Amino acid sequence: MYSSVAQLARVNPFSAPHFQLGQDSVTSRKCTNPQAQPTRHLAAAAVQDGDYSCEYGSTQFYAMCGFGGILSCGITHTAVVPLDLVKCRIQVDPKKYKSIFNGFSVTLKEDGVRGLAKGWAPTFIGYSMQGLCKFGFYEVFKVLYSNLLGEENTYLWRTSLYLAASASAEFFADIALAPMEAAKVRIQTQPGYANTLRQAAPKMYAEEGIWAFYKGVAPLWMRQIPYTMMKFACFERTVEALYKYVVPKPRSECSKGEQLIVTFVAGYIAGVFCAIVSHPADSVVSVLNKEKGSTAGEVLKKLGPKGVWKGLTARIIMIGTLTALQWFIYDSVKVYFRLPRPPPPEMPESLKKKLGLTE
Repeated sequence: MYSSVAQLARVNPFSAPHFQLGQDSVTSRKCTNPQAQPTRHLAAAAVQDGDYSCEYGSTQFYAMCGFGGILSCGITHTAVVPLDLVKCRIQVDPKKYKSIFNGFSVTLKEDGVRGLAKGWAPTFIGYSMQGLCKFGFYEVFKVLYSNLLGEENTYLWRTSLYLAASASAEFFADIALAPMEAAKVRIQTQPGYANTLRQAAPKMYAEEGIWAFYKGVAPLWMRQIPYTMMKFACFERTVEALYKYVVPKPRSECSKGEQLIVTFVAGYIAGVFCAIVSHPADSVVSVLNKEKGSTAGEVLKKLGPKGVWKGLTARIIMIGTLTALQWFIYDSVKVYFRLPRPPPPEMPESLKKKLGLTE
């Protein structure tokens, strides 16, 4: 047991044996800065020659992860705006929009094809900012918490590590998302209120001030933090399980395409669980941003146990596809820019010796 947090922080779990391919491959790795002395040695099978573009945990690494988050969240959420619009309308007006297909039919009849794209601008801006914070800060907090835990505890408590790092990241991500999410819901669920972000934002500010953009942040935390905790922890452990039980060879022997297929499958599985966990709070957010002066508690009481599950099928389809594509895009960015990508964790040698698993 270490005597102080400072001593724990000096332990770098990412230089542990389960993040190395071998001594020869470690010594061959170089960063773009020849003066830098790498302290973290990560195996990334996508870069077979070990020619990484930066050091793991560097400012450049975190910046590129944030950029990957912008692309993964901004593009995917914007692509499913029509489904999201119908889902929100089912939640706030289930009598009029009875199902997914009925919702699309009514929307097309009343607003035409262009009506399905309502809210695309705040969706793109809001979720791009959320993706920047979600993925960028996740990597930051994962390294920070891992350094505090130490090599062995990082392995033993890795699920808790994923949960804590993702929850911390999402706290800040939702603050970045809240203003655009509020505008999006107003545009999508209040006919005649506004058709564009340029119309909605000034109108919201004039009516309720800055509070109009942030009154949904607490329900967002209720929805997004459990969602993101499930998204990251489930994804990380699913990837680990797929490589251990399903994929017939180690990740280091898989091609880039094969790795990305595993990423997509693990992302979809994680997305299904995410949708179920976060749906009740999502229903509250949708209704709260539609009705002026309501509180989250009042909306929850009004919806009731059954009402909070309205639109779940649409959300499972949307979030499952969304999460899979997000992880696929995010991992593709890492591959394209030659960022270090640690393989699924294995038990450190020191822990194996303590447990008597090695001679």
